[in-house]
Amino acid sequence: MRPRHDDPEIPASIQAKDLDRAARAELKTLSKDNADDVARHLVAAARFLEDDPELAHRHALSASRRAGRVGVVRETLAITAYTNGDFPLALRELRTYRRISGRDDQLPLMVDSERGIGRPDRALELGRSVDRATLPASVQVDLAIAMSGARLDLGQAEEALAELEIPQLDPDRAFSYSPALFSAYAEVLEELGRDRAAEEWRARALRAEAALEAPYAESELITVIEIAEEEPELGAEPEDEADPEPELASESGEESEGATEAAGEGEADGPLPDED
Repeated sequence: MRPRHDDPEIPASIQAKDLDRAARAELKTLSKDNADDVARHLVAAARFLEDDPELAHRHALSASRRAGRVGVVRETLAITAYTNGDFPLALRELRTYRRISGRDDQLPLMVDSERGIGRPDRALELGRSVDRATLPASVQVDLAIAMSGARLDLGQAEEALAELEIPQLDPDRAFSYSPALFSAYAEVLEELGRDRAAEEWRARALRAEAALEAPYAESELITVIEIAEEEPELGAEPEDEADPEPELASESGEESEGATEAAGEGEADGPLPDED
């Protein structure tokens, strides 16, 4: 028997049309009234996620009870569960979303959910299960950050650094994902005691973030103007530091946003809820 769930009130200002077009397209299999209700709950979940994650999760649950076989609904429920620290539920819902949609775009969140459950080994296994070349660049970066975090969980700081040394770690260019990647790299360098290099990468993260927020900045790519005349090559340390170069690992990752799709776990998906 399902636990009791009372639908939260949806603010009158939230309309079904507020849901983005791609998500609305996934609701076409539902009746119009049900699709409108689900859409409004999804919009509410997104709107409240940062300021009131518990309320956002209740809206996601309401959407899931009405449209449990719709990928974007299960994805939203996974995200709200993750934000509330319910990593087992997040992982279960992400597996369901992956099965329904056939997509790997939430693999980084799955890896991080495995980390949240306390299974960094499983997180690394899951992260290695997909050919990263098939993933969009932003997803590759998120996966690298999550994988790096799993390495840190295991006390493998050198390997954590290597996880982040991916083509997107370019100090001269900034994409939307660059500030998070540069910051993650700085944190691992600091963990390794390479404080000077950590400061340089942290400064790059700040410059990239500022450049991306500047008026008229291109959404895809900007060139980051460096203050220093020379910057060390990717992964290289300043000449006055004698730290050994990290071994290059085959994976990448860190941060919130880890998991392993292990067969036979006690978190196997239950029956999908019925829709109206």
